[in-house]
Amino acid sequence: MSALQIKKGSSKHSAYDLRSHMSDVMERHTLAVLVDNESGVLARVIGLFSGRGYNIDSLTVAEVDHQGHRSRITIVTTGTPQVIEQIKAQLGRMVPVHDVHDLTVEGQAVERELALLKVAGTGEKRVEALRLADIFRAKVVDTSLESFVFEITGTSEKVDALADLMRPLGLVEIARTGVAALSRGAA
Repeated sequence: MSALQIKKGSSKHSAYDLRSHMSDVMERHTLAVLVDNESGVLARVIGLFSGRGYNIDSLTVAEVDHQGHRSRITIVTTGTPQVIEQIKAQLGRMVPVHDVHDLTVEGQAVERELALLKVAGTGEKRVEALRLADIFRAKVVDTSLESFVFEITGTSEKVDALADLMRPLGLVEIARTGVAALSRGAA
């Protein structure tokens, strides 16, 4: 049988199937985007994502250069490698964008997120919430006779893990900052 013939019912792909080399695997990427700090820039960046059906898992933005009036937008998104490349290319073409870095592919990066968790409970649940907070190195930043507010800093996975454990103990509310990230090393 030649390489171009395919048996009926076979799951083999044709040698001419161009999609076979493309990855359908979804990847999580952290992008750092340096932009002009002017009105409408964030809306344009978000519009790029929403207009093409891309999802933003986390978004943080703050001015990082007061004299140069520049802000850094940190975006965590998920997509196939082709979609991630398309996002980076489209961001790079926007006029107020000065720089786009994919921290996921440029080497090791440090990522942190801050979250506040309000946990309501009494008795054993209250004691267990304090014990778990201690294990995760979360700080008590507010307390009453019926509730605690814990502050936790760490990876998104660490925040998720603590929230999952606090749910059965009375997690009432959670507020998260989103991911802040920097590449490691001198450059």
